[in-house]
Amino acid sequence: MAGGRAIGRDVHFYNFAEPDKALGGLILNPSVTKKNFLFMLGILIVASGPYRVTLRSTGTDLPPTDEPLQPGHYDIKPFSRKYTISMTDEPWILRIVSQSSTGRENAFRTAVRMRDGKCVITGTINRRANRDNWTGFHAAHIFPLSSEDYLVQSGFSRWITNKGERDTGINSCQNGLLMNPTIRELFDGFYFSINPDDGYKITCFDEDNERIDGKTLDPVCRDPNDDLSVRDELLRWHFRQAVLANMRGAGEPSFETDFPPGTDIVGEILSGPAAAKRTEVELSSRFL
Repeated sequence: MAGGRAIGRDVHFYNFAEPDKALGGLILNPSVTKKNFLFMLGILIVASGPYRVTLRSTGTDLPPTDEPLQPGHYDIKPFSRKYTISMTDEPWILRIVSQSSTGRENAFRTAVRMRDGKCVITGTINRRANRDNWTGFHAAHIFPLSSEDYLVQSGFSRWITNKGERDTGINSCQNGLLMNPTIRELFDGFYFSINPDDGYKITCFDEDNERIDGKTLDPVCRDPNDDLSVRDELLRWHFRQAVLANMRGAGEPSFETDFPPGTDIVGEILSGPAAAKRTEVELSSRFL
């Protein structure tokens, strides 16, 4: 059974011309400031001219400050009636948690482990690394393996510098982060992301059970002088995808990933949301 990303929202935003029809919303966590919210709206809103954002309960415009955002209803108002406002139709990239195991991925995993040595979200160090025991630590791809073609077609591959002449860079450690398994699953599902343009702050888009909201991505993986460091351009893409997944309309579907032994996995996928697309992604991942 898939969960709904719109359930529990305490922030809603509207086109001022349609005050009863929400364009989208947000489950509010402390990391979201007024400035952050305006930045995220800039990802979602397509406007033909300048606009302002107003808290409906007070009628006051939202300033781009570091003050915490308040729960409530926000109206997006063009500065002129001649300007239009709509929601972006930018595609959201469906990704899955399951992986194949290939030589390329093994090299990726090793490189990410050696660079990070810890969960770069929680800061938990792997004290068993000297025995080559990495239980509880997973190397997560920022740009998913199932979207390797899109990595190239959209031009993101050019930001990855430590790759071979014919290599896309999808399995470069510049496209990876070490995380504990729970955190990694949330990252793959776009339930949280890292904004490199806001001091590498972590923003949660759902209830923060893991208490990571507002933390900062560990510096060990983002040393600007290290050729193996994670690429800001890829983090920026992931953050943008998280905004699209969680804040636009009713949000993108959430998928079940815990399949007990004996479960009809194919049947579960086919009976769930976005069945055709998810099947396509699952199948493509088996042939990487």
